[in-house]
Amino acid sequence: MKYVRVNERITAKTLRVIGPEGEQLGVFPRDIALKKAEDFDMDLVEVAPQANPPVCRVIDFAKYKYDQKKRERELKKHQKQSQLKEVRISPRIDNHDYEVKLKRIKEFLEKKHKVRVRMWFKGREITHKEIGSRLIDKLLKDIDKVGRVDREPHMLGKTMVLILSPR
Repeated sequence: MKYVRVNERITAKTLRVIGPEGEQLGVFPRDIALKKAEDFDMDLVEVAPQANPPVCRVIDFAKYKYDQKKRERELKKHQKQSQLKEVRISPRIDNHDYEVKLKRIKEFLEKKHKVRVRMWFKGREITHKEIGSRLIDKLLKDIDKVGRVDREPHMLGKTMVLILSPR
């Protein structure tokens, strides 16, 4: 919850005051607005500090804080965190193994996760990068319906890295 000014912490000289039922009470100097809040036996809470004059509500601050936290929890609950999943393959991968990895990549993309594909080159395989490039091109053609390239294939040491994101 962001910082909210309450009662004496409000610094503006004049304030637009809204009552506990949501009705406009008017524009008052700070001390009169504080007195009105005191009359209602509630707090004066600054809800729109950027307005001219700043808007304050006469409400119970504890209840206001509780409602704000509840609203934040509700918003957080409906957010979906996207994760970066990783699949490792070799340039010498067999057809069946390739199909298994392809199926796994498609599952991740359908669940709206990003996928990092790492192709490991061992020993002298590094001299035949074109084999790895052909395999990556085949992979891109196979996942074209569910995903797209987020970051082009590039070499990092002895690995070729490619990042895919869902369509």
